[in-house]
Amino acid sequence: MANRLIDLVDISKSYNDNLVLDEFNLYIRENEFLTLLGPSGCGKTTTLRIIGGFEQPDTGKVMFDGKDITSLPPNKRQLNTVFQKYALFTHMTIAENIAFGLKLKNKSRTYIEDKIKYALKLVNLDGYEDRNPDSLSGGQQQRIAIARAIVNEPKILLLDEPLGALDLKLRQDMQYELIRLKNELGITFIYVTHDQEEALTMSDTIVVMNQGYIQQIGTPEDIYNEPQNAFVADFIGDSNLIDAVMLEDRLVSFMDTKWQCVDEGFGNNTPVDVVIRPEDVVLCKPEEGTISGKVTHVIFKGVHYEMEVLAGGFEWLVHSTVMHPVGEKVGLTVDPFNIQIMNKPESEDEEAAYIEE
Repeated sequence: MANRLIDLVDISKSYNDNLVLDEFNLYIRENEFLTLLGPSGCGKTTTLRIIGGFEQPDTGKVMFDGKDITSLPPNKRQLNTVFQKYALFTHMTIAENIAFGLKLKNKSRTYIEDKIKYALKLVNLDGYEDRNPDSLSGGQQQRIAIARAIVNEPKILLLDEPLGALDLKLRQDMQYELIRLKNELGITFIYVTHDQEEALTMSDTIVVMNQGYIQQIGTPEDIYNEPQNAFVADFIGDSNLIDAVMLEDRLVSFMDTKWQCVDEGFGNNTPVDVVIRPEDVVLCKPEEGTISGKVTHVIFKGVHYEMEVLAGGFEWLVHSTVMHPVGEKVGLTVDPFNIQIMNKPESEDEEAAYIEE
């Protein structure tokens, strides 16, 4: 297992009496691609800025490789930041932009020239040394911003919604570029986004945040397939979130129907939340379903049809490659493995509370 490189210990931060982070604890491993994911105002950018030294926590410590760096300025930390706004110097060539940090460190001319060539090759922009930033596309400018950061050989690269200004195709291309760069460079990436698909595509580890608290930490597969609460289930991808009662181990009741599941340890007759992903709902003939209903809405999404089915008094969201027209009567079944059971939060505070990894 890789070393713990960054440790955030009991970090709290407020702005004008607005508590943004509350006794926040998180560690980040060496050579990990970790994404801080959550809605606007959840504290993810503040967390990144505290790691980068651009903000000071009110309480708590930032540990780097076992050393306390809480009061160190950004330029004394072994990390570089790439922001959504590329912040390239328009009066400088691409080569001069990339060399900027190295010149400040008084590196030799030969060293700088070698590093520029290496960085441009790494971001697939060989031969762009003498171009001006204004002559480049948004995706190319973002690559130059990344090249400028990596020539300084940081141990950690901080990325604050760096693809937010790009169109969909460019954003997808850059996602693959970042994965490739991370694998080639062997450095730690800490990435901030509110885009669930981006997080699922690129990350080794996702930290889902809400209201200054960590909701869940896990691999993309864990976060998607095993959400630990209703917020995570609702925020990551589409889901059917249903009120239910856990009758006993492996048996849950909702919509006046008993459903087999695989979860245990929730007690008997316990109110719970059930999450079922739209792609896990199977449509069949009405008499073959666990319950039956009627298709009320159909949209073609390219790789699948998105349908709404009114069944059991609930508007089900269903994704399928087989289209069922509006008005058709259908049955619904769900494999027991695809019925996720979660405890109901007892209060709003508990809803935002920290959940252990």
